[in-house]
Amino acid sequence: MLEVANIDLSYGASRCLRGVSMVAEPGKVTAVLGRNGVGKSSLLRAIMGLERIQAGSITWEGKDISRLGPAERARAGIGYVPQGREIFPFLTVQENMETALAAAPRGSGVPSDIFDLFPILRQFLRRRGGDLSGGQQQQLALARALCARPRLLILDEPTEGIQPSVIKDIARVIRHLSRDRGMAIVLVEQYYDFARELADLITVMVRGEVVLQGPAGDLSEEAVRPLLTV
Repeated sequence: MLEVANIDLSYGASRCLRGVSMVAEPGKVTAVLGRNGVGKSSLLRAIMGLERIQAGSITWEGKDISRLGPAERARAGIGYVPQGREIFPFLTVQENMETALAAAPRGSGVPSDIFDLFPILRQFLRRRGGDLSGGQQQQLALARALCARPRLLILDEPTEGIQPSVIKDIARVIRHLSRDRGMAIVLVEQYYDFARELADLITVMVRGEVVLQGPAGDLSEEAVRPLLTV
């Protein structure tokens, strides 16, 4: 289980996370919601070790990982799909996925079941990442993260700029990973309907703070939606 406890994060004089706490449990999806600029992506970057927290702790599977670097967290079983996908445009699909194997056990290859989740990638293995459509690039970014066999998957706005048919495919994969494979998933989203469909737990942020939190079934739409609209 992931436990984030009272973390603070600042960029210079700007404090973007204030006493943020949340959990992500195996087999469940934790959705982090909020308007643009409230600190959602900063929270994910802190969990992944891309930003150093100034207070609080981050615990994964009973171990405090607050001072570990991103590579050590990846080897500990944490996968990350950043906002904007950040695939390597001049590498092929195959090569993009192989970049994740540095965090996998020695001798690992691209898992064959990746192509059960993302069948379209099999026919594009030799195509450069930059030549794929936005939806295909998002599927590649997810596949790349899964190549390291993470037990926690962190997703930063996976539906951004994606066509509806691919959004449905991504939702299917997230549901399968959490419910069938027992993976813990943290999902940052702006689209409430997508998050509500998948989430077991919801955390809502405003100005770097958690203002609403709990099981998805206990939080009414009337309470959540006003905190997401501009």
